[in-house]
Formats: sequence, structure tokens, C-alpha cells
Amino acid sequence: MTRSEARGIRNNNPGNIRWGDEWRGLVPESLRSDKSFCQFISPEYGIRAMMIILNHYHTQHGLNTITDIIHRWAPPHESDTQAYIDGVSTVTGIPAQQHIDVTDGTTMLKLIRAIIVHENGYQPYDAAVFKRAEELAHK
Repeated sequence: MTRSEARGIRNNNPGNIRWGDEWRGLVPESLRSDKSFCQFISPEYGIRAMMIILNHYHTQHGLNTITDIIHRWAPPHESDTQAYIDGVSTVTGIPAQQHIDVTDGTTMLKLIRAIIVHENGYQPYDAAVFKRAEELAHK
């Protein structure tokens, strides 16, 4: 598989968020080709959705460690959750059981970048994409 073939990158959904919620920035229904995962008009909207979900995990569910967050993001019935936790912990440099505050922008971006790496095998976006996603998340 070449880098350009990563499903999450093709779908502008680097977190591989499944269909369910009506997110802003989804491609029109007539243009959707992936029946399992959301397709966004730009990566900024996919990253925006990731930010909102992670904030929701924190505020609504009290999840405040990489272990807790990834168990919900990629549950064992779907993924090798422990490998995912280990990968995110390694990429972020944050121990898996350490309490984190996803409302802190730096921590949020570390976590999102690590999730993107795990989901796609690499992280192709520059700082401007993340900045725009953050702006969209606050609108």
C-alpha cells in the first residue's frame, strides 16, 4: 500500500470516524463511496471532528488517560487496542496511564497526530491544517 492509499487520508477522515453523527463538512450523500467511514470535504473537517470527539470523551465521560481514550476510540472488538495505546503513547511521549488534559491545545494536537499516525501509517498534514481545524472546532 502506498501512502496515498490510506483510507483515512483519501476520505479526509484521518481518525477513521464511522458514519453516525451528522458532522459539518461531510461530502454530499450522492458522492459518498465509503459505506463504513465518514468522508469529509477537507482534512480540516475530519480533524475538527476528532477534536470534538476527544473533547466529548473528556467532558462527558471523564476519560483522561491515553489508555482510557483509546479504549473508547478503538475498542478491542474492532482493534488491537493495546498496540494502539502503546503506539499513541510512544508517538506522544506521554505514558499511557498519565492523566492528560485534552482541553490543552498542545496535548490535543499531540494526541490527534498520534492517532493519525496509527490510523494511516503516517501523518501528512502541516501546522496550517491543524490550525484551521481548531478554528472550525470553535465555530
